[in-house]
Amino acid sequence: MKPELEICCYSVESVRAAARGGANRVELCASPPEGGVTPSYGCIELAREVPGVALYVIIRPRGGDFCYSREEFRCMKRDVLAAQKLGADGVVLGILTPEGNIDQDRTRELVELAGGMDVTFHRAFDMCSDPMGALEVIRDCGIRRILSSGTRNTVNEGMQVLAELVRAGRVPIMAGSGVNADNLDALYRIGIRQFHSSASKAFPSPMQYRNPHIQMGKGARIDEYAVMQADEALIGEMRRRLDRLYQQGS
Repeated sequence: MKPELEICCYSVESVRAAARGGANRVELCASPPEGGVTPSYGCIELAREVPGVALYVIIRPRGGDFCYSREEFRCMKRDVLAAQKLGADGVVLGILTPEGNIDQDRTRELVELAGGMDVTFHRAFDMCSDPMGALEVIRDCGIRRILSSGTRNTVNEGMQVLAELVRAGRVPIMAGSGVNADNLDALYRIGIRQFHSSASKAFPSPMQYRNPHIQMGKGARIDEYAVMQADEALIGEMRRRLDRLYQQGS
């Protein structure tokens, strides 16, 4: 298959950059420090207006693990329906049981709610207790791809596991976490044909007055006066490299 490039976007501006750079689709999220949670209604609606790129919405009610309460699952179902109403092409989700298995019943329910939308199982897969066994379960739920870093923090660390997942052949694997122009060749050689990247860099906030005595976010300190956005130049470089790899192999 021709290689596909998905860009993780945390803003409408990033979606526009992804479209201009040649991405096939975007995964729309909020809250980068948490690794992505469900974005707002308004953000989805405006992102849908961007032409030339498929829109996938992450369905994740909070950061942290992927074992959800009854009320959190109710929120997820509402969010799937909202994404559908707003015209999303797909949703991105993942649910585990307390034992670290794929929560098959809840996953099936969300896939059924998604109707005609495409569904990606996200990196909750990397946190499950039996990744190889999970492939069959996820396929049986009607899911078309799995986003994975090879059960490690980055794809470079998880390259061997990613190769094993590709060879297993149950569900197409989309490599994500640390994907950039420098490791596309290595990922392509092990059989990866779908690539997920934030392709982002920090842009300075236009805010001029900055109170040095307060931080709005909790936990680890982050630069609250830097805005992380997808970078069109980085995306374009990845697109061109993937197209060259495809042409060389065809």
